[in-house]
Amino acid sequence: MNGPGMPAAGAADEWTDFPEDFDASAINEGELEFLASPPDEPVHTHHNRIILTATSLADGWAALYQCHTRLDPVPAAQIVFHAQRIRRLQVEKSTGIGSAGVHGPSVQLEAVSSAAELCLSAESRVVAPQPGGGFLVRNGPFMRSFLDGYYPMHVILEISLPPGRWRLVRSEPEPQPGFTVLYRHGKVSVDAWFSGQLRTRFYFEPDSKAVSEQQSDKEPE
Repeated sequence: MNGPGMPAAGAADEWTDFPEDFDASAINEGELEFLASPPDEPVHTHHNRIILTATSLADGWAALYQCHTRLDPVPAAQIVFHAQRIRRLQVEKSTGIGSAGVHGPSVQLEAVSSAAELCLSAESRVVAPQPGGGFLVRNGPFMRSFLDGYYPMHVILEISLPPGRWRLVRSEPEPQPGFTVLYRHGKVSVDAWFSGQLRTRFYFEPDSKAVSEQQSDKEPE
C-alpha cells in the first residue's frame, strides 16, 4: 500500500487516490496555489471539524471529525497523518469502499468507487500555547498528491473554540480569493480551494474588552 506511485491524503492530511487516466497537465509541483473559482470538475472534498475544550489548552489535544467525499475511483489509496499528532484514530463510516482499515497513523483503502464516502474520528494535537494567555491552532499540510505532483482539493475546516471569550488575531494564510475565513460565535469556519500543500495557523488571544464588559455587568449598583 505504501509503494512508489501510490496515491495519498493528509496531517495532516495527505491524500493519494488517482485513477489510471488522470490528467497530468493539472499537476502542481507543491507550491500552494489558491483557486479563486472552483474547478469545473468535482474534486475531492475534505471536511474537518475540530472541537477544543479547556483541556486542549493544557495538553494540546482536540477532538477531530473528518469526512471525505468525491473521491476518485481507484484500486487503492491512503490517508496519512502525522504520527506524533494523532491518536485514537478510527473509521466511523465507509460507503462505496471495498475495505478501510486503520494502520498506525494512516487509513488504508481498497476498491474506492466514485460514490465513496469516508468519515473518521480521532484526537489531534493541534493546539499550542502563546504568550499572554493566547493559543495557536495549526493544521496541515492538507494535500492531494500523486507521485511528485499535487492536484486541486477542497477543504472545509470548522474549529470550535474552548469556553471563554477569544479574539482571532490573525490567520496564516491571510484571507484571499480561494481561502475564506469567517469567525463568529466561538467558531472559525474556513473554505479553501487550492492545489499544492496547505498549512493553516490561527492565533487567538483573550478578548479583554469582552471580559471587562462582563465584569462591569457584575458590579453592584
